[in-house]
Amino acid sequence: MEVIYGLIPGMLILGLVAVAVLFWAARTGQFDDLEGDARRILMDEDVPDPRCIPDADPDPPPSEERPRSGQ
Repeated sequence: MEVIYGLIPGMLILGLVAVAVLFWAARTGQFDDLEGDARRILMDEDVPDPRCIPDADPDPPPSEERPRSGQ
């Protein structure tokens, strides 16, 4: 039962710290643009170079012909 005398002030201090962090985040603009990051992660405008993908076939040398699939 004596441990509760330490837990209650500890929880109050932890709660006050959490509220202080919330107010700090709101003041510094952490919650200003909630939609921007969500949309930015979906818009990938970079086209990957297929030669950089490890499983992709490398480009054949210019003098070498590729076999045709129909023959």
